[in-house]
Amino acid sequence: MTAEASLPVPRDRGVDQLRLLAKIARMYHEQGVRQPQIAADLNISQSRVSRLLRQAADIGIVRTVVTLPDGVYTDIEQELERRYGLLDSVVVDTGSTAGDVMQVLGAAAASYLGETLANGDAIGISSWSATLLATVEAMRPKNGLAVDVVTQLVGGIGDAHVQMNATRLLDRFATLTGARPLFLPTPGLVKNPSVRRALLEDPTVIGVCAVWKRLSVAIVGIGSVQPSPLLQQSGNAIGPEQQQELMELGAVGDVCYRFFDQRGKLINSPFNDRVLGIDPKDLREVPRRIGVAGGQSKFAAIAAAIEGGWINTLVTDLDTADHLLKSRP
Repeated sequence: MTAEASLPVPRDRGVDQLRLLAKIARMYHEQGVRQPQIAADLNISQSRVSRLLRQAADIGIVRTVVTLPDGVYTDIEQELERRYGLLDSVVVDTGSTAGDVMQVLGAAAASYLGETLANGDAIGISSWSATLLATVEAMRPKNGLAVDVVTQLVGGIGDAHVQMNATRLLDRFATLTGARPLFLPTPGLVKNPSVRRALLEDPTVIGVCAVWKRLSVAIVGIGSVQPSPLLQQSGNAIGPEQQQELMELGAVGDVCYRFFDQRGKLINSPFNDRVLGIDPKDLREVPRRIGVAGGQSKFAAIAAAIEGGWINTLVTDLDTADHLLKSRP
């Protein structure tokens, strides 16, 4: 707080009273004198000192000024939340090179999860996200935290050379949070709808589907139509022809293989019948839906994911945040 000078004199207060208010304000806020000492020095009661300090704030003699430290962007976060109706947001500066984005976002998301996860949470997490893998690698154990269960939101089986990433992501998250891990032992993308229907009858898959309906937190990456290198290597990625078809239908991005247009509306495509993952309706009913994504290539996908309600909490980089604010004055 700072004591202000040269304020207009309120009509209901004389100069002598204002002088006393300013004197007490300066002693307390600028000189660090405690209230009992102020009372003794001025020969007045401590309760009167407290009352006069409140009056000094009420009439503007004392004003609160918050100075943001370097690297803290709470002003931008609050503006994002206001304009886009987000539940929460975290904005970080990822530096000038694209290679920094994933690791910095992962560290920011890890810190955010450490502060906000609660005992008893039921959590769903994307299986094939390099950014979420970086998030989990950056997480540290938190004493007293006991998450109920964590499960995959899409099938976690893929190419043997990279499947370990999906397994490690869920296993490490469970270890760090005290959660019971619940794997989805299927591919995220199957060959045809009949394979999907058969897998949905498996008892293990039925159990995972039941947990999806009671999730309290979903943690997801946000993809563009072109698959990421990790997804491409997993064997769960869509091919060039399918990409072209989805783009012709207006797709700009996806969450958990659910592709949407620039307004966030689900793309109506036979492709949806090949996805073995959480139902769009169930996903959008999860109370906290945390998206971790950034970078210029995902500007449109991130904006659409917010617009369509696929996420309501965003961890992103400064450039993406600036783009979102410019897109919605």
